[in-house]
Amino acid sequence: MELRSSNINKLDNGDFDVLIVGGGINGASAAAALAGKGVRVALIERGDFAGSTSMHSSNLVWGGIKYMESRDFALVRKLCMSRNHLIKSYPATVQEIRFLTTITRGFRYHPRYLWAGAWLYWLIGNGFTRIPRFLSPTAIRDSEAIIDTRNAIGGFEYSDAYLYDNDARFVFNFVRGALNYGAVAVNYVESLGARREGAGWITRARDVISGRELEVRSRVLINAAGPWVDEHNSLTGQATDHRHLYSKGIHLIVPRLTDSQRVLAFFADDGRLFFVIPMGPRTCIGTTDTRVERPEVVASEEDIRFVLDNINKRLELDKPLGKEDIISIRCGVRPLAVKAEGSGERDFLQLSRKHAIDVNQRDAHLSIFGGKLTDCLNVGEEIVAAVGSMGLEVPYPKHRWYGEPPDQVRREFLHQAKLMRLDAMTASDASEPLSTRLWRRYGTHALEMLEEIREDPLQAEVLIEGTEYLRCELRYAKRREMITRLEDFLRRRSKIALVVHEEAMRRSPGLREACTILFGDEADARLEEYFATTRRERGEAAADESLASLGSARSVTPGE
Repeated sequence: MELRSSNINKLDNGDFDVLIVGGGINGASAAAALAGKGVRVALIERGDFAGSTSMHSSNLVWGGIKYMESRDFALVRKLCMSRNHLIKSYPATVQEIRFLTTITRGFRYHPRYLWAGAWLYWLIGNGFTRIPRFLSPTAIRDSEAIIDTRNAIGGFEYSDAYLYDNDARFVFNFVRGALNYGAVAVNYVESLGARREGAGWITRARDVISGRELEVRSRVLINAAGPWVDEHNSLTGQATDHRHLYSKGIHLIVPRLTDSQRVLAFFADDGRLFFVIPMGPRTCIGTTDTRVERPEVVASEEDIRFVLDNINKRLELDKPLGKEDIISIRCGVRPLAVKAEGSGERDFLQLSRKHAIDVNQRDAHLSIFGGKLTDCLNVGEEIVAAVGSMGLEVPYPKHRWYGEPPDQVRREFLHQAKLMRLDAMTASDASEPLSTRLWRRYGTHALEMLEEIREDPLQAEVLIEGTEYLRCELRYAKRREMITRLEDFLRRRSKIALVVHEEAMRRSPGLREACTILFGDEADARLEEYFATTRRERGEAAADESLASLGSARSVTPGE
């Protein structure tokens, strides 16, 4: 908590070039880009970083193949280039993955037509990924025995990418990068509104944890509040060219359905792409696409039934998936940017996730609408350009603010890891060697963990049973990852809460030790706070009783 406390003190009456309101992917990438190029930046987030839309994605980094149908080729091209750039910049985190799409009889397009579209998609993406291939029903069956091919007339396979860990972790690493560049970033600090005074902004803020009120001064104010952008603009009196519509989507996490490392894609009953996505020892299935009026959402019984019905229709399982198989639920909204004067009624399901940045030069105010993980580097660069156009100095405009550490640092880490036989310390049920996992998660800072393990081999032990988190990782998280509540660690810095049954966590003595490392004397209170918070409050389900049968779910080795 020392890091958070010191940053709050820097915020109060601090004077910054830019204040960013919102710590999702748009705010995090903007903060990293501006701070990396020498701009004095502060970022506040009223919940935890990546605590809303940015932690409820499909974990996919894709070029928007679905926009091929609407012939929005310029957007597809931009997203494909963004995907390629992320794969090259984050090779340990953003990795190519194959998508196997099955087409059933009566679908609006023949599979060979869609296969041709996949080739065009591949060409638009500069042929960066593996080439597409056409699949007969027999070939689909041979590739994935669990797919029900009785009504299939063919399919195709193509490539996009996915996040190996989880979306919220990816977002936080941008926040961590901004902090490394000297930015001030604090979670659980909400904006109460801002006013223009002289040549700048004064933003009233409140520490949600302590109730302390703050005033933050900045020359430029950036509204990156995600689904709440319109709400915050009303607090600051900003009229914009865009506004948001909201689409609710849910995913269900269930026991692993297939051992293959590919995404199974279908067209759901509503015509939307429907995915079966690998998630370590689990499988993530979804999604829904329901228009809603507010960004605060929970998964309804109807949502859950839609996902279960669609998956059971398309897979041949020994036993159809039921609510008793659900380990956790992801539920959030997609903020869709539309013109402020438009009704937004036309082709709601075809609305894209492209972002829009509204700039008020007179007031030095920016609003970021829409957006997605795939496009985050573009958002960062565009925000830097917009801030520069307002007359704010950008001291190091050419600095590369993103990407994994240089290869020579990686080689040094792997060399030290090999000399100390780190991978021999990997747990027998682990999904990958320790050296691979630590480098992907922490980059340069993984060298600190090697030092801790050399001093005390117990630091290489898995702390929470059924997961892949070491003692030294918890110690690192306490120092550098601004863990304020237990959920911050279990759900966002890691994905433990997604892949481990809540009842298993309750019984874990390792979780209590983890809490002691993270919170010291407050460990018991933080544990009680987490388990007293209902799944509804965490946005996971319509009601606790929706998942009352979790304890009787099929036994599967948990992990992360």
